[in-house]
Amino acid sequence: QVQLVESGGGLVQAGGSLRLSCAASGSIFSINAMGWYRQAPGKQRELVAAITSGGAPNYADSVKGRFTISRDNAKNTLYLQMGSLKPDDTGIYYCNTVPYYPNWGQGTQVTVSS
Repeated sequence: QVQLVESGGGLVQAGGSLRLSCAASGSIFSINAMGWYRQAPGKQRELVAAITSGGAPNYADSVKGRFTISRDNAKNTLYLQMGSLKPDDTGIYYCNTVPYYPNWGQGTQVTVSS
């Protein structure tokens, strides 16, 4: 079973920055696209950033230009550098493969105050 452990969330003020990390099991990490999913209050979970096994990134329009996704295959670790944070970025952030596997980690809470 894939293990996914997110960390780095917290409470930040609008305009601030935060870096999320995801430690994943190594069995599939290096050969799968990975992504960060966000579940905002009262909304469905959505993919906000993805990165192919080769390192090519893709972003939802809502975060494009503000977030940067990266991966370190040697460390089986996925990152999300978030800048210019807005209150609408508030939510629980999860990492997973793209398309996602059925088992999710605990996520990490990001709260952006206005």
